Amino acid sequence: MQDYSDQIKNVTQYIQKHINEPLDRNVLAEVAGFSVPHFHRVFTANIGESAASYVRRMRLVRAGRKLRMGAVDITQVALAAGYDTHAAFGKAFKQQFGLSPSEFRRLRCNEATQLLMKG
Repeated sequence: MQDYSDQIKNVTQYIQKHINEPLDRNVLAEVAGFSVPHFHRVFTANIGESAASYVRRMRLVRAGRKLRMGAVDITQVALAAGYDTHAAFGKAFKQQFGLSPSEFRRLRCNEATQLLMKG
């Protein structure tokens, strides 16, 4: 199997730099220099999840960091993470971390950090 680690690294770095922008698979495939179907196969094989799942997880990790840094308005954090409603964000956050955003805020710092690092 061919080593695509450089292309995938470029894509993950692009995602981190452009996390606030729409990141659809067409854009990400172009960054990698692949067709969309090939990109999907290679990304999933190398990262262990689809690009959409990876982007969603990275946005939720960032949201968790914002919550830990004292972001007061969960709705604003939800919108920044790409969710239209507080409820949709809360559901996705709980699926990812096993806690609601409010419960997450109440964790001790090291517990929250461990969850974010796993996320």
